[in-house]
Amino acid sequence: MKVLDAQFMKGFIRMANDGWEQGWHERNGGNLSYRIKKEEIEAVRGELKADAPWQPIGTSVPKLGGEYFLVTGSGKYFRNVILDPEDTTAIIELDAAGTQYRICWGLAGGGRPTSELPSHLMNHEVKMEASGGKHRVIYHAHPANVIALTFVLPLKDEVFTRELWEMATECPVVFPDGVGVVGWMVPGGRDIAVATSALMKKYDVAIWAHHGMFVSGEDFDLTFGLMHTVEKSAEILVKVLSVRPDKLQTITPQNFRDLAVDFKVTLPEKFLYEK
Repeated sequence: MKVLDAQFMKGFIRMANDGWEQGWHERNGGNLSYRIKKEEIEAVRGELKADAPWQPIGTSVPKLGGEYFLVTGSGKYFRNVILDPEDTTAIIELDAAGTQYRICWGLAGGGRPTSELPSHLMNHEVKMEASGGKHRVIYHAHPANVIALTFVLPLKDEVFTRELWEMATECPVVFPDGVGVVGWMVPGGRDIAVATSALMKKYDVAIWAHHGMFVSGEDFDLTFGLMHTVEKSAEILVKVLSVRPDKLQTITPQNFRDLAVDFKVTLPEKFLYEK
């Protein structure tokens, strides 16, 4: 099978284009990666190169040794993924030690995988272990309303989670573990990867202050839906704060507890504090 005919590639392309159409990927902003299933790799192996030089990842992810990933390219535009996926994306293979990668397909015009590859792979390793192997997608985007909130809310997990939960009843159902917040850091390196992966042990959402959002999920639909839900909630909060700084009414801690019972989710009490 050709890579471009594979269902995982079609899902990847659709998700990248959906993010572009939401306005989350100005210029070359954002990145996406997918941990490919063994049977999916076998189906396209005839198109994969096995002689490309190994390159350093910039970090160590030993539990991902030998895994294959579909990733966006560094400096590539999300708006072009649907037009020329063979130039804008790549399938990479990790070596057995999880310290190097090589390009097996894609980036036809040259280039390298996303500059956030260390963050993606460290978080793939964390989420693979935390989810029993179910999580396969890591997505980083620049949703405007979430970014705006990092300038006006305290950069605390408890504050962001509670404020976002209050904006839409579905939020505590969609992300019941809450969200984590990383203070501003230089992107693209190991330090932000370490800080984010520490949060992703507890959450599926990490907000990067003044930069964007990083989310993890089992498949393309769930991961895109998670990003979309958080950003929609942030948009409502931005509108509420623009009308008046104090709310006349909201969802109460007891309301959240009642919701958790009916929807069979567990909501950490640290987010249900009295204001």
